[in-house]
Amino acid sequence: MTVMDAALRESLKALRLSGMLETLDARLAQAHGGELGHLDFLQVLCQDEITRRETVAFQRRLQRAKFEQQVTLEEFDFTASSKLPATQIRDLGALRWLHAGESVILFGPVGVGKTHIAQALGHLAVRQGAHVRFAKTSRILADLAGGHADRTWEKRICELVRPDVLILDDFAMR
Repeated sequence: MTVMDAALRESLKALRLSGMLETLDARLAQAHGGELGHLDFLQVLCQDEITRRETVAFQRRLQRAKFEQQVTLEEFDFTASSKLPATQIRDLGALRWLHAGESVILFGPVGVGKTHIAQALGHLAVRQGAHVRFAKTSRILADLAGGHADRTWEKRICELVRPDVLILDDFAMR
């Protein structure tokens, strides 16, 4: 490693550009091999950093969503129940409702996949950059009741309405 390489690595660390730092050796090898010109080298290195940041942000949003399971609409078995409106559910997957600021209510008998579909739609929203929160309705109501007891109800309500998408599961089950 040359003095310049070491200085560059220290600069990347100081600037917190770990995406660039992680791929620097591979990108330098490409540049030395003639695969990348100066501008291409810099562009690819910047794209590596952007990709790392997008991945970290996605993982953070996914973790904050508090899904019970990591499920997707793509893996949902629409053939399990002939009563499911598969076309409508796939249409919800386009997330037009999210961009329009509309609400979605999924209702039906127990065991048809409402929770899976709700979490899968939430997962799609997270992939598109939305902030999502999933919770059982009974848990949210208990939390809000606790807010009345300790006078933090307003703070708890603000936390509840902060995400772009709030998924309340098992509404009116208790």
